Amino acid sequence: MERKKSVYKSTPAVIGVLLALKLLLLRIFFFGEIYWSGLPGELLSVFGLLCLAELLTPVRAKVGVYWSLNALLSFLLFSSALYFAHFGTVPTYAVLSGLNQVPQVRASVSALLRPEQFLFFADFVLLGGLKIVQLLRRRSPRSLDSFPTEARQSRKWSTNTVAVVLLLVSAAASFFYVQQGKSIDNELVRAEKIGFLNYQAVAAILSREEDLVIAEGNIEETRARIAELQSSYPYLTASEGTGAGRDPHYFGVAEGMNLIVIQMESFQNFPIHLTLNNGAEVTPVLNELAGEGVYFPHVYQQIGQGNTSDAEFMFNTSIYPTAAVAMSTGYGNRELPSLPRMLQKRGYTAQTFHVNKVTFWDRNKLYPALNFNQYFDKPAFENDHFNDYGASDEEMYRVGVEQMKDLQARNKPFYAQFVTTSSHSPFVVPDKFKQIALPPELENTNLGNYINAIHYTDYAIGQLIDQLKEAGLWENTMLVLYGDHFGVQPSETSAEEIRSALGIPYDDTISRFNIPFIIHVPGKQLGIVAERTGGQVDLMPTVANMLGLSLKRENFTALGQDLLNIDRNVSGVRYYLPTGSFFNDEILFVPGQGFEDGEAVSIRTLEPVVDFARYRTDYEYVLSLMKLSDEYVKLLPKR
Repeated sequence: MERKKSVYKSTPAVIGVLLALKLLLLRIFFFGEIYWSGLPGELLSVFGLLCLAELLTPVRAKVGVYWSLNALLSFLLFSSALYFAHFGTVPTYAVLSGLNQVPQVRASVSALLRPEQFLFFADFVLLGGLKIVQLLRRRSPRSLDSFPTEARQSRKWSTNTVAVVLLLVSAAASFFYVQQGKSIDNELVRAEKIGFLNYQAVAAILSREEDLVIAEGNIEETRARIAELQSSYPYLTASEGTGAGRDPHYFGVAEGMNLIVIQMESFQNFPIHLTLNNGAEVTPVLNELAGEGVYFPHVYQQIGQGNTSDAEFMFNTSIYPTAAVAMSTGYGNRELPSLPRMLQKRGYTAQTFHVNKVTFWDRNKLYPALNFNQYFDKPAFENDHFNDYGASDEEMYRVGVEQMKDLQARNKPFYAQFVTTSSHSPFVVPDKFKQIALPPELENTNLGNYINAIHYTDYAIGQLIDQLKEAGLWENTMLVLYGDHFGVQPSETSAEEIRSALGIPYDDTISRFNIPFIIHVPGKQLGIVAERTGGQVDLMPTVANMLGLSLKRENFTALGQDLLNIDRNVSGVRYYLPTGSFFNDEILFVPGQGFEDGEAVSIRTLEPVVDFARYRTDYEYVLSLMKLSDEYVKLLPKR
């Protein structure tokens, strides 16, 4: 009996120590060190949870509740460490609710697993071992019912008193940390300063406060404020060719043409025009398209939690992701102003193709919200077993061309969106699909696998073009290609390895987030390399202009800009990088706790920029613009 009482009394302390150690371990995964200044907030939040468990749980269930709480938090901390390894962002409770998508990308997740991440469960392994030893010795613990009632009651009052006092102290301290955290935009700094659990409280409070403000908002007023804010930024300093009554440059060069948009999975910009040391050209098809059309070498990803689906959302809407939830999940119930809607007014049929199940990332909600006429998902394709998703890019294009031929036969112009998957991590290309010979030093490396996958994506696009020409579709079809997000993880392939193996400049942030954007218009030898910096919200306004769609005349609220008709640009980012980060024509800026303690790197030289004070207006502008973007999308009518 005395041994059992001792075990019970020690359980809260043991669990408290274990959870504290696990939160310290999480800080190492997040920040590379513990950062002792934020430790009190971390530990006090644990005390608060344990005190609640002590006060609300019946005596018989306490030991089980404590260990269950430990198990739940261990899983959440493990998931958060794994999430951070991929996204470089501290997850919120809303983000972790998307764990149901993990089985769909199990191969990608498996590639991120490291032995040290499983330390969150080390205590359970040890406990299991002790239980096995106990069973082997055939010792059965005695029941808690053997506690004398008076002893239990006396201990209960004294323990409850201590728990109440500690709970009040923890709550007061957490309130202080939460208030402090609300004023910090940088999510990583916020988590460091106030602790992981308090960080979740701040996320919930800020979301609630924003929802209350927006609930009283008016969408037309928000649109007017967006227009007013955008007019305050000097996007255009030259008036030649774009004055009153004049159409923008390249307006309508593809008017009336069909539109094919290819969103390329995990496709970074550095493979474009890259030749390996054995003379192999990595992207010969895209290189030719870039040379004939318009190539934008300084476009950067802006995706949020939804990754690929967020890129689809942005291309079709020119609205920033909120970063709190995948846009397909959070806003798939809205009537989204979109490119398909504008083209449908002109008689176009809008179709989208993706070889996975349409329920992946709730695309079954996103596509109706964007107003695509039809989508083609897994059942529409013959599975040639390319990767975990199933069919290859070639099979996707085969089905797509059949659909486009049918529309052509009925004299229907079309907008076809293709979302590729063959270059998805972990970049394993089956032997029968491999199209490039790698140098020996790249064989069986993550970088070599990536180049293999990228080259196959390029090859499949070439096959699509051949089919379009054979079907008589090529000469009347504008082709747009862009990357959805980065592919190479720094944890798997270092910047130094890329620089050494490929002989190119490479930065773990700037080069990683740099994606290609290419527009090809048949019969137009444009041959333009557009140096303007842009983001994914800028893609649709640029494409719309070339199609002869005036967003102004359409009364369309776009958060991005036409990259061919501005002299200056700034693109905000708040996922994979903290809120307040931005790319402009000169630098990447990443804030610290605020602007003053931030860091800047030149996007041209990849060298640090010490004097970045003149960019404060860009920082303040993107914060305001993204806030208004969130307000706008939340006010859109539900369908």
